[in-house]
Amino acid sequence: MQNLGSPPSSSPSGLLGDTVFRDYSRKLSQFNSFAEPELRRLIAGVGLKPGMRILDAGCGTGEALSWLFDEVKPSGSIIGIDLAAAHVDAARAHASPGIEIFQADILTAALAPASFDFIWCVNTINHLHDPHRGVNRLASLLRPHGRIALGQSSLLPDMYFAWDSRLERVTNEAVRRYYRERYSLGERDLGSVRALVGMLRAANLQRVAARTILIERVSPLDAATESYLVDTIFRDTWGERVRPYLSGGDYAELVRVCNPQHPQFALRRADFHFLQSFTLVTGEI
Repeated sequence: MQNLGSPPSSSPSGLLGDTVFRDYSRKLSQFNSFAEPELRRLIAGVGLKPGMRILDAGCGTGEALSWLFDEVKPSGSIIGIDLAAAHVDAARAHASPGIEIFQADILTAALAPASFDFIWCVNTINHLHDPHRGVNRLASLLRPHGRIALGQSSLLPDMYFAWDSRLERVTNEAVRRYYRERYSLGERDLGSVRALVGMLRAANLQRVAARTILIERVSPLDAATESYLVDTIFRDTWGERVRPYLSGGDYAELVRVCNPQHPQFALRRADFHFLQSFTLVTGEI
C-alpha cells in the first residue's frame, strides 16, 4: 500500500476518533450505491473537462473516483486519498491508469501546492477536529481558478417514518446524544457540518455557491436503497446503541418498524416515503 509522505498516525486525528484502523467500508459503499444517481448528476453538473487533474479528498471506498474520471478522461487524472487502510484497500478496486489511490491524512499528505484543478470532498470535513484548517489546506492545493466542492449529506433532518414524525424526532435526538457522550462532544462541536459556506469564504474562496438536493425514495424500494436503510441506518446507526436514550415503548416501536421479519416493518409499508438531503457547496480560488 502506498502512502503520500510519512505513514498516517494511528492516534485519533478526527473529531469522531478517526484513525488509520477505522473501517466504515461497508457503510460508505452502501451509501454510494444508494445515492449514485444523484451524486453522478451533481458531478456531471460541476463543469469538469477532459484533461483536468482532480483530488478526491477522503475518497472512502472509491466509487466516486470512476464517476469523476468519466468527466475528465481520456487525458485527465484522479488522485484519491483516505486516512483509513481498509478504505484505501477497497478503493484500489477502482484504480486504473488514470486513477491513483493513496493512504494519507488530508492535513499532511505530500501533495504539491497549486497542483489540482478541482477537489471533491464528501462527508469528510465534519470528521476533522479543525474543519477550517482542513478547508484551508485543500484550498492551498488548487491551481489559479481551481475549484473545490464540499459535499455533506443530511444537513436537513431525514424523513424515515412519514406516518410518525415523533418517533423520527426522538430517534434522531437519541443518536445525537449517543455521539456526544461517546466522543465527549458538546452540541457546538457537531455544528461545523452546517457551516460549509462560511468555511469556504473564510478560506478566501470566491464565487461560493450552495445547492441542496433531496434524495427521495418511495416503496417499492430498489435493492441498494433497502440495503442502505436496513444495514447502515436501522442496524448500525440506530440499533442497540440508542436504547439508553429512548423510553422502553419508543425503543420497542423502533425495533418493530426496523425488523424485516416483523409485520410492521417500515420498508414493506405501501406509504413508505424516505427523504435525505445532500448539500454541495462550491468555491473557486
